[in-house]
Amino acid sequence: MGTREGICQQKPAVSSSLVVHPHFHARFTGATRHVETVVPLLRPALDARVMGTVLRPELPRISWAELWRRAGTEPVIWHAHRVNELAVGLLLRALGRKVRVVWTRHSTGRPARLTSLLARRADRVIAVSPESAQALALPAQVIGHGVDVDRFTAGPPDRSSAWAALGLGGEYGIGVIGRVRPDKGVGDFAAAVKPLLEGHPKWRAALVGLARPSERAWAERLGVHLAGEVSDVERWYRGLSIVVMPSHAESFGLVRAEALAAGCCLVTTRLNALDAKIEHGQNGFVYPPGDVNALREILSQLMRDPARARDVGAAGAELARRELSAQREVDQLRALYASLTAP
Repeated sequence: MGTREGICQQKPAVSSSLVVHPHFHARFTGATRHVETVVPLLRPALDARVMGTVLRPELPRISWAELWRRAGTEPVIWHAHRVNELAVGLLLRALGRKVRVVWTRHSTGRPARLTSLLARRADRVIAVSPESAQALALPAQVIGHGVDVDRFTAGPPDRSSAWAALGLGGEYGIGVIGRVRPDKGVGDFAAAVKPLLEGHPKWRAALVGLARPSERAWAERLGVHLAGEVSDVERWYRGLSIVVMPSHAESFGLVRAEALAAGCCLVTTRLNALDAKIEHGQNGFVYPPGDVNALREILSQLMRDPARARDVGAAGAELARRELSAQREVDQLRALYASLTAP
């Protein structure tokens, strides 16, 4: 396979359908990572483009002028990931453009009334897990997220040099990757790991992700190193021996798939259908959301035995490559798009 830039720059066949993934959001989120992963893989079979900010600059883009022109003469797939993007797609269709609107819901819980109203007008709705589809309470196709197994790769079994390069000291790293806020369970993680660190001086703990100004003081009181939001998150996946996903709720939890693919030992709360792929103690660990004692016991076992964390991480990487690759997701998306543009 060529370089990531080469894939992004690759030109589709002239006759291929135009698929636009908008990104009208100011922050980098799991949905952002999803768009950055699938768009290059959709090419060159489809003319997949992006619009908006935050996304990597090498991704192929489309202007409003070109979108308006092409949508006037050919079917265009508008694949929205947020409600504002869904509304724009529906507006384009209402203005007479030949737009087929697809919406993926990445969040959990029951949707707001306006969200449901708009979603009913989409041509296709995608849920990222059966639990998400059930909460949505609308006809939806379940297509789980996949992970770029070339980007998030396990690398060498010995993570010592990758961890040392992060500059936190010690020999082993344990951390949470993702937004730093209460409903992500980072408080549970801090409460579980802090009592263990004194007895395990070779280990360091970190939170890797954005803490908003309103939550910064709370995050600092957790007493765990705040790495902040990073653009090179792969370095952390290569360095961390254990990645904890302590969220209380997730529609999918893309970090879990990334951690598995990167060969980290994954410790996660029970969240959704992805849990069924994890064999506790074999290719990952699962515990009940909010159960700090259960999390502390798992971490204590692993911190006493880093070799076990390494072996479980290696088994998790095999699981990710076998069942969680982004190519599986992209194949399903292509089939869905084809059903919307068929004569």
